[in-house]
Amino acid sequence: MTEIKMLNNARMLWQHRELLWVWASREVRVRYKQSLLGAGWAILQPLALTVMFSLVFTFVVRVPTDGVPYPIFSYTAMLPWTFLVSSISLGVPSLVNNMNLVTKIYFPREVLPLAVMAAAGVDFLVAGLVFVGMMFWYRVPVHSTVLLLPLLLVIQVVLTFGIVLIGAAALVFYRDVRFLVPLFLQLWLYASPVIYPVSLIPPRWQNLYFLNPMAGLLEAYRAILLYGRWPDWRSLATASLIALLCGIVGYGWFKRLEARFADLI
Repeated sequence: MTEIKMLNNARMLWQHRELLWVWASREVRVRYKQSLLGAGWAILQPLALTVMFSLVFTFVVRVPTDGVPYPIFSYTAMLPWTFLVSSISLGVPSLVNNMNLVTKIYFPREVLPLAVMAAAGVDFLVAGLVFVGMMFWYRVPVHSTVLLLPLLLVIQVVLTFGIVLIGAAALVFYRDVRFLVPLFLQLWLYASPVIYPVSLIPPRWQNLYFLNPMAGLLEAYRAILLYGRWPDWRSLATASLIALLCGIVGYGWFKRLEARFADLI
């Protein structure tokens, strides 16, 4: 019965795909409207953080990168991390920020957070051009392992989708969530191998460490893009299972509460 309901929800979302496309386009336009740099902000955010971390972890505290220059080592993880942060930061309040729309018009409410994720995906692609340039600059060869990149992106999108829907639904009921999100993301940053390698984690703690799905994903990104080796399948499988569980639970919970959104917002 639950599977049939999920399929019906997915079918309804597909029927509103044009609305999703229109709203995602609006999100992209609004984000950079009347800004001097426009889409350049999509590049500046991860690049600025990479420069800052490179200065600190190259000249102040050195961290092992297995022969890879630290700037591209950091940027490889900063790029997907920025997509995650942008999706969550802007997707969680998407229902509350569009309360007039939610209370007056019927449509699948997940369209709003999904549109934010789509806009973050555009930023991801724009910032990805810098990564390609860094690959050429540092003469990092392209390996056959890059073929695994679409799978990693799908896993991250499912994970992000679940988290955003859980947060968006929770914010409708508890406005404190708005203040918890930045704290949660900041703590999650230091709990993930964005600015340091997994090798710094003591072996006895790594099983627990890889319960963080972004740990397995970020390590996999570096493995296939920088080192030309296949990722650790155990940690990637853990990340995949957690992402799938998060996506299913998040979507199911969101749709179960959807009918109450208009009354509470």
